[in-house]
Amino acid sequence: MKISNSFARNSRTNWGGDVMVSRGKEYHVSDLSAFVAKREDEYAGALTYRVADGESECVTLNALYSYQGIGTALVLAWENWARQHHIKRLWLITSNDNLNALRFYQKRGFRLCCLYPGAIDVARRQKPSIPLWGDEGIPIHDEIELEKWLIP
Repeated sequence: MKISNSFARNSRTNWGGDVMVSRGKEYHVSDLSAFVAKREDEYAGALTYRVADGESECVTLNALYSYQGIGTALVLAWENWARQHHIKRLWLITSNDNLNALRFYQKRGFRLCCLYPGAIDVARRQKPSIPLWGDEGIPIHDEIELEKWLIP
């Protein structure tokens, strides 16, 4: 598997749509930086991120194949890049129903730091395509923030 820090602009829409809403802000995925995983010259996954105020937010993480190390490799590439660029804090937002993401990130050293009750209900006004129900039939209402501090 090869990880690169480039991503063809027209390919970004293959990773869950081009518009994401996080903490009330709308992001166009095509405007974000990305790490891309490839297997045999085919896309296997991507992590998009942004940087502000010495911190980096993971906006999207998608792997086409589960339990093959693609997500882990992308997170490690992001973390290594952040260390090289003196980023002090990595963070991300997930929804309250996304138990797989909560498990995945905590196993990789991220910690729960904030709960934003009703944030997804508000985000639906900006992006009505956000579903009402998620994984395991859990109603989607809240955003959960996870963080990882990078110590030199």
